[in-house]
Amino acid sequence: MTTTTREPQRAGILAARLNAILSARGIDPDTAPAQPASEPVTALELADRRIPPRYREATATDPGVQAWAGEVTRMGRAGPSGTRGISYGPSLLIAGPTGTGKTHQAYGAVRSLLIAGVRLRWQAVTSADLHAQFRPRPGHDAEREIQDLGRCPLLILDDLGAAKQSEWTEELTYRLINRRYTEMLPTLITTNLPTEALRDAVGDRVASRLAEMTDRVILRGTDRRRSAPRAS
Repeated sequence: MTTTTREPQRAGILAARLNAILSARGIDPDTAPAQPASEPVTALELADRRIPPRYREATATDPGVQAWAGEVTRMGRAGPSGTRGISYGPSLLIAGPTGTGKTHQAYGAVRSLLIAGVRLRWQAVTSADLHAQFRPRPGHDAEREIQDLGRCPLLILDDLGAAKQSEWTEELTYRLINRRYTEMLPTLITTNLPTEALRDAVGDRVASRLAEMTDRVILRGTDRRRSAPRAS
């Protein structure tokens, strides 16, 4: 029987040529190139890549929002690495007129949790985008997506009640809120609507669950967007 040795011979010849080239350039072929030291990426830095640019420096300055973040941090359970992760906790409803900083405070709360060392998997969606996202269309598994939002450890639901309401949108909002109410998963909700108007917008079933599951923060003031100086 004849054994073919062309491939090993060829590999050996190529390796020898490469070593000769490296040696001619003063490089020891037996020494691996030094790898640059990699700096650890913090959870906050990772989150900043997902937070919209406008809110990447957001801080939770409202005492009620700070208190909520502190309570969620305390209720976290230690994981295998020893760091706390969200398992369950209260939700927070941040209400107030347009431009009073509700979304800023919500993202500031997320950043507060990360700064406190809480392991955090979170998602954010506006009420209008929620309804657009789940409209039936070919090849789209809306059921799976709503289950993912319902199970996410922390959810920001922005501008609740701002989208045009229908029986379909009311049912979708109910399914999402009810899942998070049942599982006691923290949800950060913002709305421009006062209590009675919000009840009319989302329906009695959702409003009843929000009344039980959320702490409430009311922001007051003028529209900051209109009074903020424009960049030159």
